[in-house]
Amino acid sequence: MEHNLLNVSTEGHRASVAVIGLGYIGLPTAAVLASAGANVIGVDINQETVDVINAGRVPFVEPDMATTVAGVVSQGNLRATTETPHAEIYIVAVPTPFTEDKSPDLSYIATAGIQIAPLLKGTELIILESTAPPGATEFLAETILAARPDLTTEPDTSHTVYFAHCPERVLPGRIMIEMRTNDRIIGTLNGNAGERARDLYQLFCTGEFLMTDARTAELSKLTENAYRDVNIAFANELSMIADSLGINVWELITLANHHPRVNILQPGPGVGGHCIAVDPWFIVATAPKQSLLIKTAREVNDSKPEFIVNKLLPQARRIDKVKIAALGLAFKPNIDDLRESSARQIVNHLADELPSASIMVVEPNVEELPAELAKRTNVVLMDRDMAIDAADIVILLVDHNEFVHLEPALLTQKIVHDTRGVWARD
Repeated sequence: MEHNLLNVSTEGHRASVAVIGLGYIGLPTAAVLASAGANVIGVDINQETVDVINAGRVPFVEPDMATTVAGVVSQGNLRATTETPHAEIYIVAVPTPFTEDKSPDLSYIATAGIQIAPLLKGTELIILESTAPPGATEFLAETILAARPDLTTEPDTSHTVYFAHCPERVLPGRIMIEMRTNDRIIGTLNGNAGERARDLYQLFCTGEFLMTDARTAELSKLTENAYRDVNIAFANELSMIADSLGINVWELITLANHHPRVNILQPGPGVGGHCIAVDPWFIVATAPKQSLLIKTAREVNDSKPEFIVNKLLPQARRIDKVKIAALGLAFKPNIDDLRESSARQIVNHLADELPSASIMVVEPNVEELPAELAKRTNVVLMDRDMAIDAADIVILLVDHNEFVHLEPALLTQKIVHDTRGVWARD
C-alpha cells in the first residue's frame, strides 16, 4: 500500500497532521512542520494556549519560535483547537510524568488514544513522540484498538492503523535549531510505519534518520538522559565530598580535567526539566533489579536541593527577619521552563523552613511566580538589583546571563551561595 505524505488522496491535497499537545515539544514540532508546507492542526486542552497560538503568538519562551509561529498561522498552515480532528497523521506529544512512587504515568497517552480512536478510518499513521518507557507505543496501540476492535495493526489492509515512536532529542533554548538538525531515531511498531514517519520528518529535518523498532527507540531516549544523569550525579556527589573536606570543588574539577581522559561535568543545585530528572526513573521502573547505578544517580541528584538548603539554613537563622535573594527559578539558563526545577524546590523548601524570612525571587524569564510560590506570604518576585541590594544572603540557583555578568560590587558585604560555580571559580 503506497503512502505519499503530501499526496495522500486522489484529490492531491496535502496530508493533514494533528499534533496532540502543544507544549515545549508539540508546538515547535507543529510549527516546523507547518513551515515546511504541511497542513497542521494543533490540539491542546488549554483554551488559553489555543487562543494565544491562533493569534500568532507563543505561550512560552523559546528563541526563534515566535517568528515561525506567527508566519505559519498567518499563512493558514497551522491552527489550534481543543477538539481532536480527523487527520491522516497524528503526532502525540503529551506529558509523561511519574507518580509518587516514581513509576511512569501513562494516563495522558491513554487519554490521547481514547480521543483519537473514534475518528480513525484506517491507514492513519500515529506517532508517539512523548518520552516514555519501553512498551508505551504498544500501550497506545492497545488503547486505541480496545476502543476500535474493527481496526488492526496487521499491515496492508484498509483497516490497518500504523504506529511509530520518534523521540525528540532537543535542548530547550535551541529547540528550533536542533529540531531541524539533530539526527532522528525512528521506531517502527508495525508495517511501514517507520518509513512513513521518516517521510514526514524529512520535510524539515536534515539530520540522519536511524531506523529501529519502537521499543529500542523508546529505550534509546531514556538511555541518553540516564547517561547524562549518571555523569551529573558524579559531579554533584563530588561537590558534597569536597564540601565536607573544605575543598573548592570547582578548582578540584579543573585540576582533574587536565587528565587527557577525564572530563568531569560541573555540579549544581540538582537536576531539573522534564527529561534528565524524569527519564531515568522510567528505566528503573522497567528493570528495577538491573538499574542500580541509574537509580543511585537519580537519588544523588534528587538529594542535592536539600543539601543546598541545609548549607544555607544555619546562616539564615542567625539573622533576624533575614532577607534572601534567590537568583533564578528555571531548570536551566535563559529559558522560562520551571518543570522539575531544583531552584524551585529550593525556594519552596526555604519558604517552609524560614517562615519569617523575606525570599526575593529573581527570574527574568517569567512575569509571575508559579502557583505554589505565589500563594506564600514570604516569597515575592523582584527586580535583580533591588533584590540583591535588600538581601542579607544571595543564592545563585540558575546561571542566567543576567547573573553571570553581575557587577561584583553588588555582592559586597553579602553572604553568597554560588551553586553554579559562576563566581566561586574565581
